Amino acid sequence: MTRILDILLTHGYFLQDDEVEKRIMKPYPTLGILSISAYLKLRGFTVDVFDSTFQSKESFRAHIDRTRPPVVGLYVNLMTKLNTLEMITFLKSRGCIVVVGGPEVPYYGEEFINHGADVGVIGEGEATIAELLPHLHSHGPTGMHHIHGVIYREHNGSIIRTPGRELVADLDSLPDPDRKAINLHQYVETWRRHHGMGSVSLICSRGCPFTCTWCSRSVYGDTHRRRSVKRVVDEIEMLLAEYKPDMLWFADDVFTINHKWFNQFYEEMKRRNLRIPFECISRADRLNEDILKKMAEIGSYRIWYGSESGSQRILDAMQRRVSVEEIRSITRTAQRYGIQAGLFVMLGYPGENVQDIVETVNHLKETNPDVYLTTVAYPIKGTAFYEEVRGDLILSDSWNKITDRNIEVKGRYTKRFYWFATRHMVNEVAFHKMRHNGKRPVGTMVKTFTKSKLARVGMQLTAWKRT
Repeated sequence: MTRILDILLTHGYFLQDDEVEKRIMKPYPTLGILSISAYLKLRGFTVDVFDSTFQSKESFRAHIDRTRPPVVGLYVNLMTKLNTLEMITFLKSRGCIVVVGGPEVPYYGEEFINHGADVGVIGEGEATIAELLPHLHSHGPTGMHHIHGVIYREHNGSIIRTPGRELVADLDSLPDPDRKAINLHQYVETWRRHHGMGSVSLICSRGCPFTCTWCSRSVYGDTHRRRSVKRVVDEIEMLLAEYKPDMLWFADDVFTINHKWFNQFYEEMKRRNLRIPFECISRADRLNEDILKKMAEIGSYRIWYGSESGSQRILDAMQRRVSVEEIRSITRTAQRYGIQAGLFVMLGYPGENVQDIVETVNHLKETNPDVYLTTVAYPIKGTAFYEEVRGDLILSDSWNKITDRNIEVKGRYTKRFYWFATRHMVNEVAFHKMRHNGKRPVGTMVKTFTKSKLARVGMQLTAWKRT
Protein backbone atom coordinates (compact mmCIF):
# COMPACT_ATOMS: atom_id res chain seq x y z
CA MET A 1 0.00 0.00 0.00
CA THR A 2 1.39 3.39 -1.01
CA ARG A 3 1.87 5.76 1.92
CA ILE A 4 0.43 9.26 1.78
CA LEU A 5 3.09 11.81 0.85
CA ASP A 6 4.12 14.18 3.65
CA ILE A 7 6.18 16.67 1.66
CA LEU A 8 7.68 17.29 -1.76
CA LEU A 9 11.06 19.06 -1.80
CA THR A 10 12.22 21.01 -4.83
CA HIS A 11 14.14 24.09 -6.02
CA GLY A 12 13.99 26.67 -8.80
CA TYR A 13 17.10 25.89 -10.86
CA PHE A 14 16.01 24.98 -14.42
CA LEU A 15 19.23 24.56 -16.38
CA GLN A 16 17.66 24.64 -19.84
CA ASP A 17 16.03 28.01 -19.15
CA ASP A 18 19.30 29.75 -18.27
CA GLU A 19 21.50 30.66 -21.25
CA VAL A 20 24.52 31.46 -19.06
CA GLU A 21 24.30 28.15 -17.17
CA LYS A 22 23.89 26.26 -20.44
CA ARG A 23 27.17 27.73 -21.66
CA ILE A 24 28.95 26.84 -18.42
CA MET A 25 27.34 23.38 -17.99
CA LYS A 26 28.68 22.65 -14.51
CA PRO A 27 25.54 21.66 -12.57
CA TYR A 28 25.52 20.21 -9.06
CA PRO A 29 22.50 19.03 -7.08
CA THR A 30 21.15 21.08 -4.19
CA LEU A 31 22.71 19.27 -1.23
CA GLY A 32 20.56 21.22 1.24
CA ILE A 33 17.25 19.66 0.21
CA LEU A 34 18.90 16.24 -0.10
CA SER A 35 20.07 16.59 3.50
CA ILE A 36 16.55 17.53 4.61
CA SER A 37 15.12 14.59 2.65
CA ALA A 38 17.47 12.13 4.35
CA TYR A 39 16.75 13.64 7.79
CA LEU A 40 12.97 13.45 7.33
CA LYS A 41 13.03 9.89 6.00
CA LEU A 42 15.00 8.74 9.05
CA ARG A 43 12.16 10.12 11.16
CA GLY A 44 9.46 8.25 9.29
CA PHE A 45 8.19 10.93 6.91
CA THR A 46 7.39 10.13 3.28
CA VAL A 47 9.31 12.48 1.02
CA ASP A 48 9.34 13.12 -2.71
CA VAL A 49 12.13 15.14 -4.34
CA PHE A 50 11.53 16.91 -7.64
CA ASP A 51 14.99 17.81 -8.91
CA SER A 52 14.32 20.61 -11.35
CA THR A 53 17.87 20.91 -12.75
CA PHE A 54 17.31 18.85 -15.89
CA GLN A 55 13.53 19.32 -15.96
CA SER A 56 11.25 22.00 -17.39
CA LYS A 57 8.69 24.20 -15.69
CA GLU A 58 6.03 22.31 -17.59
CA SER A 59 7.21 18.97 -16.19
CA PHE A 60 7.24 20.50 -12.70
CA ARG A 61 3.63 21.57 -13.06
CA ALA A 62 2.68 18.16 -14.44
CA HIS A 63 4.42 16.43 -11.53
CA ILE A 64 2.50 18.55 -9.01
CA ASP A 65 -0.82 17.81 -10.75
CA ARG A 66 -0.01 14.11 -10.78
CA THR A 67 1.23 13.72 -7.18
CA ARG A 68 -0.81 16.45 -5.43
CA PRO A 69 1.60 16.96 -2.50
CA PRO A 70 -0.06 18.50 0.56
CA VAL A 71 3.13 20.40 1.46
CA VAL A 72 5.92 21.60 -0.85
CA GLY A 73 9.29 22.73 0.46
CA LEU A 74 11.03 25.15 -1.92
CA TYR A 75 14.73 25.98 -1.65
CA VAL A 76 15.39 29.49 -2.94
CA ASN A 77 18.59 31.46 -3.46
CA LEU A 78 19.40 34.67 -5.26
CA MET A 79 19.86 32.95 -8.62
CA THR A 80 16.56 31.03 -8.47
CA LYS A 81 14.37 33.61 -6.71
CA LEU A 82 12.30 34.70 -9.72
CA ASN A 83 11.61 31.11 -10.79
CA THR A 84 10.65 30.26 -7.23
CA LEU A 85 8.15 33.11 -7.02
CA GLU A 86 6.50 31.78 -10.17
CA MET A 87 6.41 28.28 -8.62
CA ILE A 88 4.81 29.60 -5.42
CA THR A 89 1.95 31.14 -7.40
CA PHE A 90 1.33 27.87 -9.25
CA LEU A 91 1.51 25.75 -6.09
CA LYS A 92 -1.02 27.93 -4.30
CA SER A 93 -3.37 27.54 -7.26
CA ARG A 94 -3.20 23.80 -6.63
CA GLY A 95 -3.96 24.08 -2.93
CA CYS A 96 -0.48 23.18 -1.64
CA ILE A 97 0.95 24.49 1.62
CA VAL A 98 4.21 26.17 0.56
CA VAL A 99 7.29 26.27 2.79
CA VAL A 100 10.29 28.28 1.56
CA GLY A 101 13.85 28.12 2.85
CA GLY A 102 17.37 29.07 1.85
CA PRO A 103 19.58 32.18 1.99
CA GLU A 104 16.93 34.58 0.64
CA VAL A 105 14.34 33.84 3.31
CA PRO A 106 15.89 35.20 6.55
CA TYR A 107 15.96 38.78 5.23
CA TYR A 108 13.02 38.66 2.83
CA GLY A 109 10.68 36.42 4.81
CA GLU A 110 7.85 38.95 4.93
CA GLU A 111 8.05 39.47 1.18
CA PHE A 112 7.79 35.72 0.51
CA ILE A 113 4.78 35.46 2.84
CA ASN A 114 3.11 38.41 1.12
CA HIS A 115 3.76 36.75 -2.24
CA GLY A 116 1.88 33.63 -1.16
CA ALA A 117 4.25 31.34 0.72
CA ASP A 118 2.72 29.95 3.91
CA VAL A 119 5.87 29.46 5.96
CA GLY A 120 9.48 30.62 5.73
CA VAL A 121 12.19 28.54 7.40
CA ILE A 122 14.95 30.69 8.88
CA GLY A 123 18.37 29.02 8.98
CA GLU A 124 19.08 25.28 8.85
CA GLY A 125 16.00 23.36 7.84
CA GLU A 126 16.29 19.76 8.99
CA ALA A 127 14.94 19.92 12.55
CA THR A 128 12.60 22.82 11.80
CA ILE A 129 10.77 21.02 9.00
CA ALA A 130 10.59 17.79 11.02
CA GLU A 131 8.79 19.72 13.76
CA LEU A 132 6.76 21.75 11.29
CA LEU A 133 5.22 18.95 9.22
CA PRO A 134 3.03 17.32 11.90
CA HIS A 135 1.67 20.75 12.81
CA LEU A 136 0.91 21.65 9.20
CA HIS A 137 -0.91 18.37 8.61
CA SER A 138 -2.98 18.71 11.79
CA HIS A 139 -3.54 22.46 12.13
CA GLY A 140 -2.49 24.16 8.90
CA PRO A 141 0.00 27.05 8.55
CA THR A 142 -1.04 29.08 11.61
CA GLY A 143 -0.46 28.91 15.37
CA MET A 144 3.23 28.07 15.04
CA HIS A 145 4.57 30.43 17.70
CA HIS A 146 6.09 27.44 19.56
CA ILE A 147 8.16 26.30 16.55
CA HIS A 148 11.50 28.08 16.48
CA GLY A 149 13.01 29.31 13.22
CA VAL A 150 9.89 30.10 11.17
CA ILE A 151 7.98 33.07 9.79
CA TYR A 152 4.28 32.83 8.92
CA ARG A 153 0.96 34.73 8.86
CA GLU A 154 -1.51 34.31 11.71
CA HIS A 155 -5.31 34.23 11.36
CA ASN A 156 -5.48 37.92 12.26
CA GLY A 157 -3.23 38.80 9.33
CA SER A 158 -0.12 39.65 11.35
CA ILE A 159 3.19 38.15 10.26
CA ILE A 160 4.95 36.29 13.06
CA ARG A 161 8.69 35.59 13.20
CA THR A 162 9.54 33.10 15.95
CA PRO A 163 12.86 32.97 17.84
CA GLY A 164 15.77 31.50 15.91
CA ARG A 165 16.54 27.80 16.15
CA GLU A 166 19.91 26.66 17.46
CA LEU A 167 22.33 25.50 14.78
CA VAL A 168 23.15 21.80 14.54
CA ALA A 169 26.13 21.40 16.86
CA ASP A 170 27.13 17.87 15.79
CA LEU A 171 27.08 17.54 12.01
CA ASP A 172 27.77 13.82 12.34
CA SER A 173 24.25 13.53 13.75
CA LEU A 174 22.94 14.33 10.27
CA PRO A 175 22.68 11.58 7.63
CA ASP A 176 24.47 11.81 4.31
CA PRO A 177 22.47 13.67 1.64
CA ASP A 178 19.71 11.59 0.04
CA ARG A 179 21.38 11.27 -3.35
CA LYS A 180 19.26 8.20 -4.16
CA ALA A 181 16.28 10.53 -4.44
CA ILE A 182 17.67 12.08 -7.65
CA ASN A 183 19.47 10.94 -10.78
CA LEU A 184 23.01 11.85 -9.72
CA HIS A 185 24.44 9.83 -12.61
CA GLN A 186 22.95 12.44 -14.96
CA TYR A 187 25.02 15.14 -13.26
CA VAL A 188 28.17 13.05 -13.54
CA GLU A 189 27.58 12.32 -17.21
CA THR A 190 26.73 15.95 -17.99
CA TRP A 191 30.07 17.01 -16.54
CA ARG A 192 31.88 14.22 -18.37
CA ARG A 193 30.25 15.04 -21.69
CA HIS A 194 31.00 18.78 -21.52
CA HIS A 195 34.28 18.84 -19.58
CA GLY A 196 35.82 15.40 -19.93
CA MET A 197 35.55 14.69 -16.19
CA GLY A 198 32.47 13.58 -14.28
CA SER A 199 32.12 15.40 -10.97
CA VAL A 200 30.28 14.91 -7.67
CA SER A 201 29.92 17.44 -4.85
CA LEU A 202 30.02 17.01 -1.08
CA ILE A 203 30.35 19.24 1.95
CA CYS A 204 32.49 18.74 5.05
CA SER A 205 31.40 21.74 7.13
CA ARG A 206 28.85 24.46 7.68
CA GLY A 207 29.36 28.13 8.43
CA CYS A 208 32.14 30.68 8.01
CA PRO A 209 33.59 32.83 10.82
CA PHE A 210 35.29 35.38 8.58
CA THR A 211 34.13 38.98 8.27
CA CYS A 212 34.00 39.75 4.52
CA THR A 213 31.45 42.55 4.35
CA TRP A 214 29.70 41.44 1.15
CA CYS A 215 29.23 37.75 2.03
CA SER A 216 25.90 36.40 3.27
CA ARG A 217 25.82 33.95 6.18
CA SER A 218 22.05 33.87 6.54
CA VAL A 219 21.62 30.07 6.74
CA TYR A 220 24.67 28.60 8.51
CA GLY A 221 25.64 31.68 10.52
CA ASP A 222 29.12 32.92 11.36
CA THR A 223 30.12 29.79 13.26
CA HIS A 224 32.19 26.96 11.83
CA ARG A 225 31.20 23.34 12.37
CA ARG A 226 32.83 20.31 10.78
CA ARG A 227 31.91 16.71 10.17
CA SER A 228 34.37 14.13 11.43
CA VAL A 229 37.14 12.98 9.12
CA LYS A 230 35.82 9.42 9.23
CA ARG A 231 32.33 10.43 8.09
CA VAL A 232 33.73 12.51 5.21
CA VAL A 233 36.12 9.84 3.95
CA ASP A 234 33.43 7.17 4.30
CA GLU A 235 31.23 9.32 2.08
CA ILE A 236 34.04 9.75 -0.44
CA GLU A 237 34.50 5.98 -0.64
CA MET A 238 30.77 5.54 -1.17
CA LEU A 239 30.67 8.20 -3.91
CA LEU A 240 33.60 6.65 -5.76
CA ALA A 241 32.07 3.18 -5.61
CA GLU A 242 28.49 4.19 -6.43
CA TYR A 243 28.89 6.99 -8.99
CA LYS A 244 32.47 6.59 -10.24
CA PRO A 245 33.23 10.30 -10.70
CA ASP A 246 36.52 11.49 -12.17
CA MET A 247 36.74 14.37 -9.68
CA LEU A 248 35.15 15.82 -6.54
CA TRP A 249 33.98 19.30 -5.63
CA PHE A 250 34.22 20.19 -1.93
CA ALA A 251 31.51 22.83 -1.53
CA ASP A 252 32.73 24.18 1.83
CA ASP A 253 33.12 27.94 2.21
CA VAL A 254 36.75 27.49 3.34
CA PHE A 255 37.95 23.91 2.91
CA THR A 256 41.29 24.28 4.72
CA ILE A 257 40.13 26.58 7.51
CA ASN A 258 41.03 24.02 10.22
CA HIS A 259 44.56 22.73 9.71
CA LYS A 260 44.27 20.07 12.40
CA TRP A 261 41.19 18.64 10.67
CA PHE A 262 42.80 18.84 7.24
CA ASN A 263 45.94 17.03 8.40
CA GLN A 264 43.79 14.24 9.83
CA PHE A 265 41.84 14.12 6.58
CA TYR A 266 45.08 13.88 4.61
CA GLU A 267 46.31 11.02 6.79
CA GLU A 268 43.02 9.13 6.45
CA MET A 269 42.98 9.52 2.66
CA LYS A 270 46.56 8.21 2.53
CA ARG A 271 45.74 5.33 4.91
CA ARG A 272 42.87 4.21 2.69
CA ASN A 273 44.96 4.73 -0.44
CA LEU A 274 42.46 7.24 -1.84
CA ARG A 275 43.49 9.81 -4.38
CA ILE A 276 41.13 11.63 -6.73
CA PRO A 277 41.31 15.02 -8.46
CA PHE A 278 39.32 17.63 -6.56
CA GLU A 279 38.74 21.33 -6.40
CA CYS A 280 37.68 23.46 -3.47
CA ILE A 281 37.45 26.98 -2.09
CA SER A 282 39.83 28.30 0.55
CA ARG A 283 41.56 31.52 1.59
CA ALA A 284 45.14 32.60 0.97
CA ASP A 285 45.69 33.02 4.71
CA ARG A 286 44.47 29.45 5.38
CA LEU A 287 46.96 27.90 2.96
CA ASN A 288 50.69 27.34 3.33
CA GLU A 289 53.35 25.22 1.66
CA ASP A 290 52.79 22.18 3.87
CA ILE A 291 49.01 22.23 3.30
CA LEU A 292 49.44 22.71 -0.45
CA LYS A 293 51.96 19.88 -0.69
CA LYS A 294 49.55 17.53 1.07
CA MET A 295 46.61 18.70 -1.03
CA ALA A 296 48.56 17.91 -4.18
CA GLU A 297 49.41 14.44 -2.86
CA ILE A 298 45.75 13.49 -2.43
CA GLY A 299 44.64 14.91 -5.77
CA SER A 300 43.93 18.64 -5.53
CA TYR A 301 44.14 20.13 -8.99
CA ARG A 302 42.51 23.54 -8.43
CA ILE A 303 41.96 25.83 -5.45
CA TRP A 304 39.65 28.83 -5.61
CA TYR A 305 40.15 31.75 -3.28
CA GLY A 306 39.22 35.40 -3.11
CA SER A 307 41.59 37.95 -4.52
CA GLU A 308 38.75 40.47 -5.00
CA SER A 309 41.01 43.49 -5.59
CA GLY A 310 44.63 44.36 -6.25
CA SER A 311 44.20 47.42 -4.06
CA GLN A 312 45.04 46.77 -0.41
CA ARG A 313 42.90 49.76 0.50
CA ILE A 314 39.82 48.08 -0.99
CA LEU A 315 40.67 44.70 0.55
CA ASP A 316 40.85 46.35 3.96
CA ALA A 317 37.51 48.11 3.37
CA MET A 318 36.01 44.67 2.62
CA GLN A 319 37.47 43.35 5.91
CA ARG A 320 39.09 40.53 3.92
CA ARG A 321 41.90 40.12 6.47
CA VAL A 322 44.33 39.13 3.72
CA SER A 323 47.05 40.98 1.84
CA VAL A 324 47.76 41.32 -1.87
CA GLU A 325 51.19 39.79 -1.30
CA GLU A 326 49.71 36.77 0.49
CA ILE A 327 47.55 36.08 -2.55
CA ARG A 328 50.52 36.33 -4.91
CA SER A 329 52.74 34.16 -2.73
CA ILE A 330 50.16 31.40 -2.25
CA THR A 331 49.37 31.40 -5.97
CA ARG A 332 53.05 30.82 -6.82
CA THR A 333 53.34 28.06 -4.22
CA ALA A 334 50.19 26.28 -5.36
CA GLN A 335 51.33 26.34 -8.97
CA ARG A 336 54.74 24.99 -7.95
CA TYR A 337 52.96 21.91 -6.62
CA GLY A 338 50.92 21.52 -9.79
CA ILE A 339 47.71 22.98 -8.36
CA GLN A 340 45.82 25.49 -10.47
CA ALA A 341 45.01 28.78 -8.75
CA GLY A 342 41.52 30.15 -9.40
CA LEU A 343 40.86 33.68 -8.17
CA PHE A 344 37.61 35.52 -7.52
CA VAL A 345 37.81 39.18 -8.54
CA MET A 346 35.25 41.82 -7.56
CA LEU A 347 34.91 45.28 -9.06
CA GLY A 348 32.67 48.07 -7.85
CA TYR A 349 33.09 47.94 -4.10
CA PRO A 350 32.24 51.30 -2.45
CA GLY A 351 35.15 53.71 -2.60
CA GLU A 352 36.85 51.98 -5.53
CA ASN A 353 38.23 54.36 -8.15
CA VAL A 354 39.90 53.93 -11.53
CA GLN A 355 43.35 53.68 -9.95
CA ASP A 356 42.15 50.75 -7.80
CA ILE A 357 40.99 48.98 -10.96
CA VAL A 358 44.38 49.62 -12.57
CA GLU A 359 45.99 48.07 -9.49
CA THR A 360 43.70 45.04 -9.82
CA VAL A 361 44.68 44.58 -13.47
CA ASN A 362 48.38 44.85 -12.59
CA HIS A 363 47.83 42.45 -9.69
CA LEU A 364 46.38 39.82 -12.04
CA LYS A 365 49.33 40.25 -14.40
CA GLU A 366 51.79 39.84 -11.54
CA THR A 367 49.93 36.99 -9.82
CA ASN A 368 49.28 35.06 -13.06
CA PRO A 369 46.40 32.83 -11.87
CA ASP A 370 45.44 29.88 -14.04
CA VAL A 371 41.86 31.14 -14.15
CA TYR A 372 39.84 33.91 -12.56
CA LEU A 373 36.18 34.86 -12.34
CA THR A 374 34.92 38.43 -12.21
CA THR A 375 31.82 40.03 -10.75
CA VAL A 376 30.60 43.52 -9.94
CA ALA A 377 29.80 43.91 -6.24
CA TYR A 378 26.12 43.93 -5.37
CA PRO A 379 24.65 44.48 -1.90
CA ILE A 380 22.99 41.36 -0.49
CA LYS A 381 20.47 42.19 2.20
CA GLY A 382 21.72 41.28 5.67
CA THR A 383 25.40 41.87 4.90
CA ALA A 384 27.58 44.66 6.28
CA PHE A 385 27.99 45.92 2.70
CA TYR A 386 24.21 46.27 2.35
CA GLU A 387 23.95 48.16 5.62
CA GLU A 388 26.76 50.48 4.57
CA VAL A 389 24.98 51.55 1.38
CA ARG A 390 21.35 51.08 2.49
CA GLY A 391 20.57 54.79 2.12
CA ASP A 392 22.01 54.92 -1.41
CA LEU A 393 20.25 51.97 -3.04
CA ILE A 394 18.59 52.36 -6.43
CA LEU A 395 15.86 49.79 -7.14
CA SER A 396 14.91 49.42 -10.78
CA ASP A 397 11.63 47.58 -10.11
CA SER A 398 9.51 45.95 -7.42
CA TRP A 399 10.89 43.15 -5.20
CA ASN A 400 9.12 40.36 -7.07
CA LYS A 401 10.68 41.35 -10.41
CA ILE A 402 14.35 41.82 -9.49
CA THR A 403 17.05 40.25 -7.32
CA ASP A 404 19.76 41.87 -5.23
CA ARG A 405 22.02 41.61 -8.28
CA ASN A 406 19.90 44.28 -9.97
CA ILE A 407 20.36 46.82 -7.18
CA GLU A 408 22.54 49.81 -8.06
CA VAL A 409 24.23 52.15 -5.61
CA LYS A 410 24.40 55.94 -5.71
CA GLY A 411 27.92 57.34 -5.81
CA ARG A 412 29.27 54.35 -7.75
CA TYR A 413 30.18 54.16 -11.42
CA THR A 414 27.47 53.05 -13.82
CA LYS A 415 26.87 49.50 -15.06
CA ARG A 416 28.21 50.58 -18.46
CA PHE A 417 31.48 51.69 -16.90
CA TYR A 418 31.95 48.30 -15.23
CA TRP A 419 31.09 46.54 -18.50
CA PHE A 420 34.04 48.35 -20.08
CA ALA A 421 36.22 47.86 -16.98
CA THR A 422 35.69 44.10 -17.01
CA ARG A 423 36.51 43.84 -20.71
CA HIS A 424 39.58 45.99 -20.31
CA MET A 425 40.79 43.78 -17.47
CA VAL A 426 40.13 40.49 -19.28
CA ASN A 427 41.82 41.57 -22.50
CA GLU A 428 44.72 43.40 -20.84
CA VAL A 429 45.56 40.33 -18.71
CA ALA A 430 45.17 38.03 -21.72
CA PHE A 431 47.50 40.20 -23.82
CA HIS A 432 50.05 40.20 -21.01
CA LYS A 433 49.99 36.39 -20.95
CA MET A 434 50.37 36.18 -24.72
CA ARG A 435 53.41 38.43 -24.65
CA HIS A 436 55.10 36.23 -22.08
CA ASN A 437 54.31 32.79 -23.47
CA GLY A 438 54.88 33.70 -27.11
CA LYS A 439 52.54 31.00 -28.38
CA ARG A 440 49.74 33.07 -29.91
CA PRO A 441 49.52 34.33 -33.53
CA VAL A 442 50.40 37.98 -33.98
CA GLY A 443 46.88 38.68 -35.29
CA THR A 444 45.31 37.36 -32.08
CA MET A 445 47.65 39.47 -29.98
CA VAL A 446 46.85 42.62 -31.96
CA LYS A 447 43.11 41.96 -31.66
CA THR A 448 43.35 41.42 -27.90
CA PHE A 449 45.53 44.51 -27.43
CA THR A 450 43.04 46.60 -29.42
CA LYS A 451 40.08 45.33 -27.38
CA SER A 452 41.89 46.23 -24.18
CA LYS A 453 42.67 49.79 -25.30
CA LEU A 454 39.17 50.41 -26.69
CA ALA A 455 37.63 49.19 -23.44
CA ARG A 456 39.93 51.54 -21.50
CA VAL A 457 38.67 54.43 -23.65
CA GLY A 458 35.13 53.25 -22.90
CA MET A 459 35.94 53.43 -19.18
CA GLN A 460 37.12 57.01 -19.57
CA LEU A 461 33.98 58.00 -21.50
CA THR A 462 31.59 56.46 -18.94
CA ALA A 463 33.43 57.31 -15.72
CA TRP A 464 30.62 59.24 -14.08
CA LYS A 465 28.87 58.18 -10.89
CA ARG A 466 25.20 57.48 -10.22
CA THR A 467 23.33 60.21 -8.36
